[in-house]
Amino acid sequence: MNRIEAMFAEKARRGQRAFIPYITAGFPDLPRTERIITLLAENGADLIELGIPFSDPIADGPTIQRASAAALEAGASVARIVRLVRQVRRRTDVPILLFSAYNPLFHRGLARVADEAREAGADGFLVPDLPPEESAEFDAILHEREMPLIYLVAPTTPPQRREKIARVARGFLYYISLKGVTGERAALPADLEAGVAELRRHTALPIAVGFGISRPEHARAVARFADGVVVGSAIVKKIDELRDDPQWESRLAEFVRSLATAAKTGG
Repeated sequence: MNRIEAMFAEKARRGQRAFIPYITAGFPDLPRTERIITLLAENGADLIELGIPFSDPIADGPTIQRASAAALEAGASVARIVRLVRQVRRRTDVPILLFSAYNPLFHRGLARVADEAREAGADGFLVPDLPPEESAEFDAILHEREMPLIYLVAPTTPPQRREKIARVARGFLYYISLKGVTGERAALPADLEAGVAELRRHTALPIAVGFGISRPEHARAVARFADGVVVGSAIVKKIDELRDDPQWESRLAEFVRSLATAAKTGG
């Protein structure tokens, strides 16, 4: 059982929900990304999604697109991000999930990047443009290294396809809360809880919900029926807003704690 699976098992044993923040690695720069990961771990993160920036983003809204472009311009790369994970592992055992388009991983070499990530202390991958029909090679590589490949399920995914995804999934399933790209929303879809309930018919794995969750009240509401609450764009936006603030660490920590507290108490 790797760190991701162990975390969800412990949460289930305690009747708690997982708070899962997403950040773009290398934004606003790699040294601050290292500090931000530690800050997230210290302020309630149960699992951290670390986005590997890519020039042609998949499912990312404007906030994360801008962060990815800035990170690439500042020199972020797969190799540097893996080294960053290794450095962070000296200070935290919080699970780290690498979120990446397929192209950067394929370009570096699937077995190579899996070995490097595992040795550095990463715990799994989420590749939004790698569907189950095309994921057998990478999934087998990760399975040998006890690292799950996390799959996405959308509101528009038909029941038969949900069942197919659930059969090959490990770790947890990521349910996309809405149609469209990532980004802050004023309100969550009215049928979100029903969508998660329908997905549970096909799997016993934990289900985390993301996309559009940007406020503590959103996190609290989602935690009533999901096993994990993912917040991405709102945190990336806050990092951008605070990047030149001398008090950026304390103010970011306060924002993260508000989301983490809501996610953990909402269930």
